[in-house]
Amino acid sequence: MSAAAPPLSVVIPTYNRLPHLRRVLDGLARQEGLAHPLEVVVVDDGSTDGTDEWLRSRHVPLPIIAHTQPNRGPAAARNTGVAACSGDLVLFVDDDVVPHPHLVQAHLRHHAGADDKVVIGPMNTPDDVELSAWTRWEQKQLDKQYSALTAGEWPVTPRQFYTGNASLARRHIESAGGFDPTFRRAEDVELAFRLADDGLHFAFAPDAVVVHYAPRSFGAWRSNAAEYGRNDVIFGRDHGRTWLLDSVYGEFHGRHRLTRMLTTASLRLPKMRPSLIAVLAGVARATNRLRLRSVADAALSALYNVEYYHGMADELGGEAALRSRLAKAARP
Repeated sequence: MSAAAPPLSVVIPTYNRLPHLRRVLDGLARQEGLAHPLEVVVVDDGSTDGTDEWLRSRHVPLPIIAHTQPNRGPAAARNTGVAACSGDLVLFVDDDVVPHPHLVQAHLRHHAGADDKVVIGPMNTPDDVELSAWTRWEQKQLDKQYSALTAGEWPVTPRQFYTGNASLARRHIESAGGFDPTFRRAEDVELAFRLADDGLHFAFAPDAVVVHYAPRSFGAWRSNAAEYGRNDVIFGRDHGRTWLLDSVYGEFHGRHRLTRMLTTASLRLPKMRPSLIAVLAGVARATNRLRLRSVADAALSALYNVEYYHGMADELGGEAALRSRLAKAARP
C-alpha cells in the first residue's frame, strides 16, 4: 500500500434519501480513534430529491468523493464506488444507518493480520423512533441473528452479509467480479456466496455497530420478501448451490405451525392469497396499535413467509413445484 493511500474506504450508495444520508455522513464525520483521514465515496444512483446538489455543496460535514449516475440499482452503485476507492479495505454502509463513533476503528481492528476475512457488523434497532410494525418485525429478526452469532450458536455465513455494515479487502471484491447488477435485491448475499467460493472467511464483529433506520413502506417490505424467495431459487438452482435450496426447504418445517399452515394453504389455493394477505396485514396493524406485539409479530411472520414462498414458487414455475419440494424435505 502506498503511503498516500488510506487503509480503508467507505462506500455508500444512495437513492432519494437525502435526510438519512445527512445523518450517515454526520456519523462518519465523528469517527474516533483513526490514525488516517477517512476516505468516503458516495454514489448517487439517480436521485431526484436534490442529493447530487447537496453532495457538491459546502454543507457536507466531511470531505467526500461524490459520483452521480443514472438509476441502475445498488449493485451498480456499489461497483462504481469500489472503482473510485483507493483504500485496501472497503467498508460498505447503507444510506439509512447511523454509525457508532468507533465503527471504522472496529472494522480495522477485526481485519488486523487477516487478509481473507469478511467482517460483518450489526445493524441495531433505534430506540429514538417509533418503527412501523413490519420494520420493527424485521429488526427483531436481525436482533435474533446477532444474538445467536454473538453467542456462537450459529456460524457466520454468506447469508448474513448485509452491506448496510460489512467490510473486506478491495482486491477480493475486484477478483470476484464485484456485485451483479442484474440483482436489485440480495445482490450482497449473491456476492458473498462467490466470496466464500474464493475461500474467504466470514466473521461477526459485535462492536462494529450501526443503528438502522429503515424507511421501508409496507409494499416494499412485501415485495422484498417475494424477491428474496425468487433469488434464493436462482442462487441455488442456477448457481450450482443445491445445498442452499435443501436448507431453505428444510427450514420451512421449522417454522411456527400456524405459519406453515397458512403458507401451505396459500400454495394449494393461490387465489386466496390476496385475501389472506389483507387479513394478516389488518391483524398486524390493529394489534400493533393496541401494543399486542406478539400477535402482530405472528401475523407478520406468516405474511412474510407467504410472500417469500410464493416468490420461490414463481421462480420454480408454480405452486405445485414448490409443494413437491417442501413435501420431500419433510420426509425422514
